[in-house]
Amino acid sequence: MPDDDGVAPDPLATFNEYRSLLFSIAYRMVGTVADSEDMLQDAFIRWQQAPRDEIRSPKAFLVTIVSRLCINHLQSARVQREEYVGQWLPEPIVTDAASDPTTAMWAGESISMAFLVLLERLNPIERAVFLLREVFDYDYTAIAAAVGRTETNCRQILRRAKERVHAARPRFTPSARK
Repeated sequence: MPDDDGVAPDPLATFNEYRSLLFSIAYRMVGTVADSEDMLQDAFIRWQQAPRDEIRSPKAFLVTIVSRLCINHLQSARVQREEYVGQWLPEPIVTDAASDPTTAMWAGESISMAFLVLLERLNPIERAVFLLREVFDYDYTAIAAAVGRTETNCRQILRRAKERVHAARPRFTPSARK
C-alpha cells in the first residue's frame, strides 16, 4: 500500500518498526530468546511474501502472524514440556531495548517470577489472549483476528484464563523421571 507520496513503504523498515513489539509478544508466549527469534524470522518471511495491497494494518497483520506462529509452536512443543521434570520457566530477559543497567535492575523487580509461573498455567490460546489483552491492552476485535476466534470466544477464553491463574493449579503434572 503506497504512502501519501505514492511510494510503497520498505517492507524491512516496516517490519523493523514493529520488531520490538513482536519480539515481546513472542518471548512472553514461548519463553526463550532463540524460539522468539525463530518466530520473528518466520514472521518476516511471511511478511515479505504477503500481498501488500491486501494488508490494511501492517501492525495487526504482523501481530497476528507472530501470535499464530507462537500458538502453533507451543502446541507442538507441549509434548516436549510434558516430559520436562519440574516447573518450566522462560529465560529471564529484559525486552526493553532502551533500558540502561539501573533500569534493568528495577525491571527485574517489577516483572516477577510469579508472572512467568502464571503463564505456564495457561494453554497456548489462553496465553495469547491473556497477553494481548492484559499486557498489551489490545481490544477484543484485534485479539479475535490475531488468534482466529470470535470476540465472544476471546472474552470467554480470557475469563477462563483468569480463573486458571487464580486457581493456582498447573496445567498438567510433570511426568516422573524414568
